[in-house]
Amino acid sequence: MSDSSDLRDAKSPAPPGASGFYRSLPILRSFGDLADRARYRPLPEGWYVGAADIVGSTAHIEAGRYKMVNTIGVAVISAQINSADGEPFPYIFGGDGASFAFSGDHLEQAKDALARVMRWAFDEFAVEMRGAIVPIADIRAAGFDVAVARYHASENTDYAMFDGGGVAWADRQMKDGRYGVPMAAADELPDLTGLSCRWLPIRSKNGKILSILAIPQPGAHSAKVAGVMHRIIDLTRRLERGGHPVPAEGPDYKWPPEGLALEAHARHGRSSLFWHKVRLLWETFVAWVFFKTRLRAGRFDPNRYLRTTAENADFRKFDDGLKMTLDCDADTRRRLEAILRNAADAGIITYGLFEQDEAIITCIVPSVTDDNHIHFIDGAAGGYTTASIAAKMPHQPE
Repeated sequence: MSDSSDLRDAKSPAPPGASGFYRSLPILRSFGDLADRARYRPLPEGWYVGAADIVGSTAHIEAGRYKMVNTIGVAVISAQINSADGEPFPYIFGGDGASFAFSGDHLEQAKDALARVMRWAFDEFAVEMRGAIVPIADIRAAGFDVAVARYHASENTDYAMFDGGGVAWADRQMKDGRYGVPMAAADELPDLTGLSCRWLPIRSKNGKILSILAIPQPGAHSAKVAGVMHRIIDLTRRLERGGHPVPAEGPDYKWPPEGLALEAHARHGRSSLFWHKVRLLWETFVAWVFFKTRLRAGRFDPNRYLRTTAENADFRKFDDGLKMTLDCDADTRRRLEAILRNAADAGIITYGLFEQDEAIITCIVPSVTDDNHIHFIDGAAGGYTTASIAAKMPHQPE
């Protein structure tokens, strides 16, 4: 959306107290506004960017373990939220990993939480992760920046969006082995309170679940990039509910839930995995009863919870480019690809598309009686991770 020089020109003084930077950002209600660089504010000096992903995620996807891959990616965010002492901070889910930013006074807590997730993924799933913490000063010295906006997903939830190329640069440094965070010791476990993955996969109603990545090419003019993003967003608005893959009445639920084993691995801590599964079987059975009967229990209203699950979902985002998980018909898909291909041929963006039959949801639920639970959406058969592979390949004429 914008090159780094544009962002530096757009800088405004940081709000008093770097730790309050994210809290002070305006919350934008129009998703289309996020295509414009002026809506973003650069991170204050002294901040850091964290990144994490799964090594060899493609092999896990090919083996049908993408729900596990997503759970580990969301676990990175869950651990950071639980280490932040209630202070909001920008983060974004990437499918097989996540990125986040934080002030310098939170450095040790952030590094510790990331190291613990890496250990947990290895011990519970035999999954190797990479993690890195990169100073914003180094990102800017390399000619990039990290700017942030807040998007109003619902009355109860907002998500961070990133621009400037700096998060992508930090991710490349991590993959090249720089700024690495070592795995924690074997007995150091992350706090993954709230991490949940109980919903059934969501089948497409319109044709296919389409994973889209549209990434600015190096040196592309920010106005041209924004124009492409606006055309994509305008086209997807014509889809039912903008292509939102989660039904307005919420996703479906069965018992026992498909994600029960993953959730048990995530949250059993030092207790027995077996007995934690037994406990979850009981908890999820009670939940299933309430979702099927729609009976209220105190402050818990299953109808409201299901509606807010759909409202709070992150099915579209800006993460140094546009990423979307859409319930899309064939005609809209063809028109989207035409926009993307023309922009790629013009040297404005590179892109990746991947189709699948279902979307999946991974959740962070601090409390079932509050409306601030958050839900991360991806395609069920490879999603953003597979689309990103396509984005690195040259697109040939049909």
